[in-house]
Amino acid sequence: MASWVLSECGLRPLPRIYAVPRTGLSSSSANLAKIRLSPICKTRISSSTDLLSTSSRDRNWGLKVSAPFKVASLDVEEKRSDKLDAVSEVEFDPASPPPFRLADIRAAIPKHCWVKNPWRSMSYVVRDVAVVFGLAAVAAYFNNWVVWPLYWFAQGTMFWALFVLGHDCGHGSFSNNQKLNSVLGHILHSSILVPYHGWRISHRTHHQNHGHVENDESWHPLSEKIYRSLDNATKLLRFTLPFPMLAYPIYLWGRSPGKKGSHFDPKSDLFLPNEKKDVITSTVCWSAMVALLVGLSFVMGPIQLLKLYGVPYMMFVMWLDLVTYLHHHGHEEKLPWYRGKEWSYLRGGLTTLDRDYGWINNIHHDIGTHVIHHLFPQIPHYHLVEATEAAKPVLGKYYREPKKSGPLPLYLLGILLDSMKKDHYVSDSGDVVYYQTDPKLSSSQTSE
Repeated sequence: MASWVLSECGLRPLPRIYAVPRTGLSSSSANLAKIRLSPICKTRISSSTDLLSTSSRDRNWGLKVSAPFKVASLDVEEKRSDKLDAVSEVEFDPASPPPFRLADIRAAIPKHCWVKNPWRSMSYVVRDVAVVFGLAAVAAYFNNWVVWPLYWFAQGTMFWALFVLGHDCGHGSFSNNQKLNSVLGHILHSSILVPYHGWRISHRTHHQNHGHVENDESWHPLSEKIYRSLDNATKLLRFTLPFPMLAYPIYLWGRSPGKKGSHFDPKSDLFLPNEKKDVITSTVCWSAMVALLVGLSFVMGPIQLLKLYGVPYMMFVMWLDLVTYLHHHGHEEKLPWYRGKEWSYLRGGLTTLDRDYGWINNIHHDIGTHVIHHLFPQIPHYHLVEATEAAKPVLGKYYREPKKSGPLPLYLLGILLDSMKKDHYVSDSGDVVYYQTDPKLSSSQTSE
């Protein structure tokens, strides 16, 4: 009360009334006596001073002055807590607009998680390339059918790891040097027959439109109209394992059903006119790798090349299709896809899924931490786990904790099979839609 009165009287700055511990009236009275009051405030002060003199002996003013601020803060927190409790009591709808903004998630992530360290990124490249050549040398040395299956799985996994590093170059999360990103991206991706710029641009489209029925680029749902237009053989190939897990090379050449163009064609609808040179450059690099493989087939023989490179390449394709599919499909509850005004970058990104890959997490550079990666692709892969943990309190139920894996993520095969049997198409209309099942296709899959 005294502080308010003095402030009203225009005393700036206020004197320190309690320069010593607030244990009695004497120090307060002495300080008050030294203050010169304007005539306008004498009336206000007199009543305030009477109040002080009659009550200060049995009051602890240190507590009373600060108490209102504490109480107000607690009240606000209690109200927020009550609101959260009320929301949690209602059944959660994953399609409901989130109560937070993209900026809220960004603010929760530590600043150092955004820092790109090119030397650290390069260390992963050196590690992975050394492992690739080491595995090939070991397999070629032993050259027996006990070693080859183990080599195919291990080398295919390492090809997939190389892809992830090139993927980081495409996002710019490898380093802040775009020339370095482009050179390494071309080397890494061309070595596994991926057109770097062609894929980079289409993948950018995927991130910018994630969760959108029509505008998403990879593994987006088919509308019912497009689905019904497919012949039975195409339906079976698309939804019957293992064929969908071999789709990536076909996608590079012809994209998904309902979309036209090629990742190798600079005139494709995928690309803008100013991206033509980039696409041509990547296609030339891809062609150079094909020519190198043809040359190697004459040097070591086609069978040896098939064992050293061809089978691991197909294993890499399976890894890529498995991981990219399950990051957007196969959750135990139906997740929404959006159109029109219901879609937003944030809502679309929140439909993505994290997956645990056991021992493979470190090998393929934590690509399983997919939600934060999709929302903020600029974050380097070696900060994704920490960034995800920091963002979880903000995301709440919009983040779906992944099932813990054993050393090898064999449990994902069951999830994949179940999704292929149920997730066939979405409605042609509606701005919030969910996957529907074709009973005829599902029954044919079961009978097989």
